[in-house]
Amino acid sequence: MEHTVKDRSQIKGWGVDADPKNDPTYPMKLRNDGEQAGYSWERPPRQPLTVEVLHSNERPDVTSVFGTSTPPSGPSGALRRLAFRYSESSYGHWLPLVLADRVGVVEGVLSDLKHGQIPNVFAERGWKAEWKHNRTSLLRRVLLRACLISAIVAYFSSRRANSYREE
Repeated sequence: MEHTVKDRSQIKGWGVDADPKNDPTYPMKLRNDGEQAGYSWERPPRQPLTVEVLHSNERPDVTSVFGTSTPPSGPSGALRRLAFRYSESSYGHWLPLVLADRVGVVEGVLSDLKHGQIPNVFAERGWKAEWKHNRTSLLRRVLLRACLISAIVAYFSSRRANSYREE
């Protein structure tokens, strides 16, 4: 069922921008880009593409300058490629990017272990600064996580013990 309004003057606020003196965009409507006529600089050369660079599907091409230090790779890279198929205004873009960040952390830890390095989680998570400046919050979080992990371990241990008794 289509609803139409015959007399728009009955809508509260209708026509408030009809007066050009009350229209905040009015000066811009008269713009002719004449202020750019005196520009004399040439556009700098574009950075060459040497690695895969993901860019918004709302842009025709990559920007003139971009980062190349960490091209997308592995499962997190696949998630990022998936995300860039969608518009920046959709959850299909942002949720895979958030998930790709989490997957990237796991990939980094596995890479460290693969190369024989044990990750220094205490330093990498900023717990030293947290201990110095926000000790109560850090202790609360550590205690909460310890309780949760203990409860989960106790639950599965009791299930396992019960399964042995039933046999």
